[in-house]
Amino acid sequence: MKNKDSVIIVSGGMDSITLLYDMHERIALGISFDYGSNHNAREIPFAKEHCERLGIKHVVINLDFMPQYFKSSLLDGADAIPEGHYADDNMKSTVVPFRNGIMLAIAAGIAESNGLKYVMIANHGGDHTIYPDCRPEFIASMSEATKNGTYPGIEILAPYKDITKGDIALRGKALGIDYSRTWSCYKGGAVHCGKCGTCVERKEALLYAGLEDTTEYEEARR
Repeated sequence: MKNKDSVIIVSGGMDSITLLYDMHERIALGISFDYGSNHNAREIPFAKEHCERLGIKHVVINLDFMPQYFKSSLLDGADAIPEGHYADDNMKSTVVPFRNGIMLAIAAGIAESNGLKYVMIANHGGDHTIYPDCRPEFIASMSEATKNGTYPGIEILAPYKDITKGDIALRGKALGIDYSRTWSCYKGGAVHCGKCGTCVERKEALLYAGLEDTTEYEEARR
């Protein structure tokens, strides 16, 4: 444990699971947030599974107030999720206002409470245009705030902030990650829908990395 200096926000999706394996030697604690989205129940079990596999303690923090006070299609049921690519304007409806800011603030408090120094988050370059709280300038500002607002100077590490999801998939390929044990779909059904922005992005990333896509998609069932 002497080399463990970080907590990680781990959703159970491709990006955070890749970062979990990439940095596991430094990670003391994996934190998942249940904020009432359509897909939390599908992805959090994967976060738990991979943390356990790596011998990393995993906790789930309930943010069930968010659907009551926050406006986002991500919190309004599967039928509210738009279909299409992240480049499409309609995907902006999936933004949960300041979600990462809330999660990072909580994670920073947990890091300080456990004698740790860093909070890791797996936002990537493709997130920047649609999600304001994934952009490098936000992460830098938030890190400055947590550094100034904690006794040990907690810092936020976002190693993937300047690379694409395809690049992350390449990293996962090198690490031997089984991406079938991750979840992406925002609709949160029995299987991936194959049509929402996260499903489209998942397909493109796996193709880019030359990985066989073994994800079960709803569209393939028809």
